[in-house]
Amino acid sequence: MLRNYETVFILNPVLSDEQTKEAVSKFTAHLKSNGAEIVAEESWGLKKLAYPIQKKKSGFYFLVEFKGASDLTSSLEVLLKRDERVMRFLTVALDKHALAYAGQRRERLNANSKETK
Repeated sequence: MLRNYETVFILNPVLSDEQTKEAVSKFTAHLKSNGAEIVAEESWGLKKLAYPIQKKKSGFYFLVEFKGASDLTSSLEVLLKRDERVMRFLTVALDKHALAYAGQRRERLNANSKETK
């Protein structure tokens, strides 16, 4: 049975745009190759951290929302742990309330992006 998951990860702030895009595409390609359906990808940009991680005070935040089998999350987390560019990550299973909230957040983002164009 497919479940809904959300993974947020923080990449090292010294990476270039190409390096961050390559890292994100590596993780989404891993998900797709293992049968996951990518629901949404969001780049939250460079943010200040609440506390230093690896002597860094900021990081590039990314969110990937996907549907997949429960064993897929463990292989994704191993991939995230082994990648030196990733400073922190968190994967959570979404319940019906979190799914509703995520849908509303995507609608707001889409509405805001249309207003700015």
